Amino acid sequence: MLEHGGNLSAAVAQYKIPLEQWLDLSTGINPCHYPIPEIPVHLWHNLPNDEDGLATIAAQYYGCKALLPTSGSQAALQTLPKLRPVCKVAMLNPMYQEHAHAWQHHGHQVLRFNNFNDVDVINSADVVLICNPNNPTGKQFAPQDLLHLHATLAKRGGWLIVDEAFMDATPEHSIAQHTHLEGLFVLRSLGKFFGLAGTRVGFLLAAQAQLHQIQEELGPWTIAGPSRYIAMLALQDSTWQHNTRLSLVNSSSRLSTLLNQYGLSPTAGTALFQYIATTEAMRLQDKLAKQGIWVRRFNEQPALRFGLPDEHQWQQLEQALQSL
Repeated sequence: MLEHGGNLSAAVAQYKIPLEQWLDLSTGINPCHYPIPEIPVHLWHNLPNDEDGLATIAAQYYGCKALLPTSGSQAALQTLPKLRPVCKVAMLNPMYQEHAHAWQHHGHQVLRFNNFNDVDVINSADVVLICNPNNPTGKQFAPQDLLHLHATLAKRGGWLIVDEAFMDATPEHSIAQHTHLEGLFVLRSLGKFFGLAGTRVGFLLAAQAQLHQIQEELGPWTIAGPSRYIAMLALQDSTWQHNTRLSLVNSSSRLSTLLNQYGLSPTAGTALFQYIATTEAMRLQDKLAKQGIWVRRFNEQPALRFGLPDEHQWQQLEQALQSL
């Protein structure tokens, strides 16, 4: 099992602090989630209706021609490696590790590159994997650079897969509208921006012919009926989306300012988290944990990632930072 954010049970066991006293900043999930409506009873009783309009509503939200609803983006990233013969896959480093794990599980060779200047690695690959904005570093890639990379790969039958899990706050930087192109895949979900990770609603955006192939792998009823219902409401609520984009940018700026105030200067960030590259990552995580603050630590390239506190949790965070 790969380590993920949100693993509070391990922190509770190690630091002997009751669960309800923790401030969990380890996930990068919006702490102010989309409001959960009352769920019609029949959605719990009946099989999910895959023709309820969710795909159409989502395609309008993302601005793409076609997509496939999946059980979170996890289902999609685990399926894509099944659709190619064993090949070389170049992956941004560091990056969300589930991608590498999925491709290696199916026998593919995973190579690492740090930026687009690593042309030898990229040119040797059949598939290139990128998170944009990157998870965990927050680095952003310009759409024109990604489309140029895709065009280069497509000439030799290659794929570009872009995980846009943290893109909803800055939709103008998405390449979703180009996913009708052969060999271009974009992963999206409701987990981060909408704060609905528990619904397990994701989408794979790609050319229609490739979506049919993936649908055959996944089968019917990939998303539960109640989750589909909530997703359709959330994706159509443009007022909530607009207000949330503004509030997240403000909160992320507030977090950056607070961290700087106590000597933790973010290397980069997004509207949903701040990233700090530091050789003191292990020590700092431990000291914060002793104050009931759980942040995400990365070991290969030592760093910490701070998600956003809820409105009433800022004081708890600042008190813990003071203790450093």
